[in-house]
Amino acid sequence: MRLVFAGTPAVAIPSLEAIAASGHDLLAVVTRPDAPAGRGRQLMRSPAGAWADEHGVEVLTPERPREPEFQQRLRELAPDVVPVVAYGALVPPAALEIPKRGWVNLHFSLLPAWRGAAPVQHAVLHGDEVTGASVFELEAGLDTGPVYGTLTEDIRSTDTAGDLLERLATEGAGLLVAVLDAIEAGTARAHPQPADGISLAPKLTVDDARVRWADPAFAVDRRIRACTPAPGAWTTLRGDRLKLGRVRPVANAAGLKPGELRVERTQVLAGTATTPVLLGEVRAAGKKPMSASDWARGLRIQQGESFS
Repeated sequence: MRLVFAGTPAVAIPSLEAIAASGHDLLAVVTRPDAPAGRGRQLMRSPAGAWADEHGVEVLTPERPREPEFQQRLRELAPDVVPVVAYGALVPPAALEIPKRGWVNLHFSLLPAWRGAAPVQHAVLHGDEVTGASVFELEAGLDTGPVYGTLTEDIRSTDTAGDLLERLATEGAGLLVAVLDAIEAGTARAHPQPADGISLAPKLTVDDARVRWADPAFAVDRRIRACTPAPGAWTTLRGDRLKLGRVRPVANAAGLKPGELRVERTQVLAGTATTPVLLGEVRAAGKKPMSASDWARGLRIQQGESFS
C-alpha cells in the first residue's frame, strides 16, 4: 500500500523502520515543525523528520493538519493509509477523510484505558501491573476509534516510563505493520472499544513531577519512575531544585519524617509517610548527574534537614 507516516518523537522510529522494511511504499513523513532545542535553542528537526531526511523521504511539517496546503499535498500523494505514532497534533475530519483506508494509530495502552498524551506515564504512576499497545482507527474523538489489534506487556517493578515506552515502541512496530498487512489483504477487522474501563492520561506537568514526600514510599517510587525521563521528578532543598532518579523503598530502615534526610556512609535515605526510600542518582541545577552520596557529601547535609 501507499503510506504517509505521521509521527514526531524518537518513539516513532521503530515503526518507521518497520514500515520501511515492509512491502509497503513509504511516500512521506508528517511531523511537527522544527523546534528550538539545546542550550543554543537552535531549530532542530524532530527525530521522525531527521530519520526521513536521512533516508531520502519527503517531510511535511504543517503547523496544524487543518492547513489547506498540507491537505492538498496529502491529496496529491494519495496514500491508502496514514499510520500514526505519537504525532502530537489533532487531525481534523477533513484530513482524516483523505487516505482511502483512513489513519491508523499505534497507541501505547490497552484501550479504552489511558486515552491521551501520556498513557505509559499514567500506567506507571497508578501502579498498573500490565499495559500494552493498541492499533486503532483514528477518528475525531480522543483515542476513541475502533481497535484492529492489541498486545500486552508486563510492567516491571523497576520500570521507568522511558524503559516501558522503549519496549512498547519496539513491540508495537510489529503490531502496526501486521495491521497494515491485514488492511491490504482485506482481512483486518476493527472492533468498537468497550464502554467500560475508560481512563484518561493527560500530559504530566512539571508540577505533577514534584515529589510528595507525605505520600507512602510506594507512591513516591511510582511518581519518580513515571516522570523519568520526562518531565523529570524533582524536589527542593534549601530553596534549590533537585532532580531525582530512581529510588528504592527500604522496608527495614528506621523511620524518618516525610522528606527528612539521613546521610549514611554510602547512602542517603529520605523519609515518606511510611518507610524511607534510598536515593539513587540526583542532579542539582546546573550540575551533572551524580550519586546521592556524593551530592550529600559535597553539600554537607545537616542532621534533620528535609526536602520541602
